Amino acid sequence: MTDFKDRERAEEAKFAHDEEMMFRITARRNRLVGQWAAERMNLTDAESEAYAKSVVQADFEEAGDEDVIRKLLGDLVSAGVEIDEAGVRTALDEKMVEARRQLMGEA
Repeated sequence: MTDFKDRERAEEAKFAHDEEMMFRITARRNRLVGQWAAERMNLTDAESEAYAKSVVQADFEEAGDEDVIRKLLGDLVSAGVEIDEAGVRTALDEKMVEARRQLMGEA
């Protein structure tokens, strides 16, 4: 019985760790894609940092990436940047890989 409980606790701990890591990777990705978008909108360094934080915050509006995509696409188009939804999704995918590499390098 103890072995089963130990195994159950270990699996719960792994699940919690994996969920936390995914949250951190997604937050890092959102910051990176926010910086990417800010660069395309020609924002200053201070504005870029604030914008990247606003993209991270936008992800808390609803589950999934649609809230972040809407924000990025709307802001980029409003700033006169030629981009479509596919371009934003591609940037998200690229920044996800970069964020994962950065966090795995820190571990």
